[in-house]
Parts: sequence; structure tokens; C-alpha cells
Amino acid sequence: MPIFSENYKRDRAVEYADFWAYRRNPEYYSFSGIGGDCTNFVSQCIYYANGVMNYTKDFGWYYIDINDRAAAWTGVDFFYNFITTNEGVGPYGEETSIENIEIGDVIQMQFNDDSTFQHTVIVMSIDGEPSPETIRVAAHSNDSNCRQLDSYQYQAIRFLHILGVRKEFSDLLNNIIPR
Repeated sequence: MPIFSENYKRDRAVEYADFWAYRRNPEYYSFSGIGGDCTNFVSQCIYYANGVMNYTKDFGWYYIDINDRAAAWTGVDFFYNFITTNEGVGPYGEETSIENIEIGDVIQMQFNDDSTFQHTVIVMSIDGEPSPETIRVAAHSNDSNCRQLDSYQYQAIRFLHILGVRKEFSDLLNNIIPR
């Protein structure tokens, strides 16, 4: 089936994050007590923006229930790998510099020396030129909304710019032609 790309609806992702930053959507399991809910929360935000999952077994980005989900939906590094290499349906993006970050984009942080990233947040607002002092984020695990990025004590940081979302052509037809 042919696929097409559409703009990532950044405002919708931010709207979802704002509403659920201090709550848990009952349609999704909360991983807060078993490793953290941060990437699950950011995945929900991105999904809400455009409504497309990638159901590719082992390498996709989807959530059906706690026992049927992709590692990329809840795992920090798996999420990074999916977003930066996805050529199929669903969101796709690239690692970028802080200067290119926009609302609805994703930031991941490393807190110790073991070279793995442990935390994922979503950009809520940017007050002026993007910098750790001007970027505000929302997150789960340590729930926050509009938290200043420079309040985190990270050792390393990476910025993920969501470029768009791919859908199957049949999704477009379903939206145009009522059944």
C-alpha cells in the first residue's frame, strides 16, 4: 500500500501533554513503578497528534496493551532508534541541535556515566532562542509540565526533531470517503 507524509501536528501533541502531565490516561498502562513512564507518555503525545502507529513486529512503534506493545513505545533508546530510522508509517525525525528544536519535539537525557539515555521529555514551549534556560518540557516519572530544561542535572542530552508522520494511502481514503 502506498504511503504519504503529512505534517506533524505539534500543537495537538502539546495539548495532550498539557492535559495528561499530572494524570494518567486509563487507556495506557502506567510504567511509573516499573522503570518509568516517560517514553510511554511522550509516545502518547506524539500518537495523539496524528493518530498513526507502526505495527511492525519487533521494530515498530505501537501500543495495544501492556503485553502487546513495541519496545519503541516505552524504551528510551528503542524510541530514539525508531524515530531516527523509520521509513514506514508513523512518526519520523532526526537528531538535531538545540537551535532546531520546536514545540512538540523530544529531548532525551543521560544522568550517569554508563552512556545510556534514561529520560524522555516533550517540548512544551520555547521563550525566545532555544536554550536550556528558555525551553520548557513536560514529562512523566517525575511528573512535570512546563519545567525549565536547565533544572535537570543531566550529563548528556540529545534533541529529536519530528519531521512528519507517514500514513498509508488507505487512511487518507477513509478520511475522505465515508463508509
